[in-house]
Amino acid sequence: MQIEVFSSPGCSRCGKVFAMLESVTRDFDMGLIRWRKVNVLEELDYAVELGVSSMPAIVINGQLVFTGHASARRLRGALEKRLKEQAKIK
Repeated sequence: MQIEVFSSPGCSRCGKVFAMLESVTRDFDMGLIRWRKVNVLEELDYAVELGVSSMPAIVINGQLVFTGHASARRLRGALEKRLKEQAKIK
């Protein structure tokens, strides 16, 4: 599973989302989850393609899932749901 967190310089909420994502993903097999920070100014075309319009934004497997602040509980639920879906496909 690929998680991308879109942020921009000066985004006051983005650091909190990065910390929350690190905390939540520790509970999962890291062989199943990869994540990266995406600077929206450096990858603007990609952000627009995905529908990212505010920061922070979380994209999972190429799908915009959260914009603004997502709670740890909601993020964990979204990850669990997608991991179950991936397991069914294999």
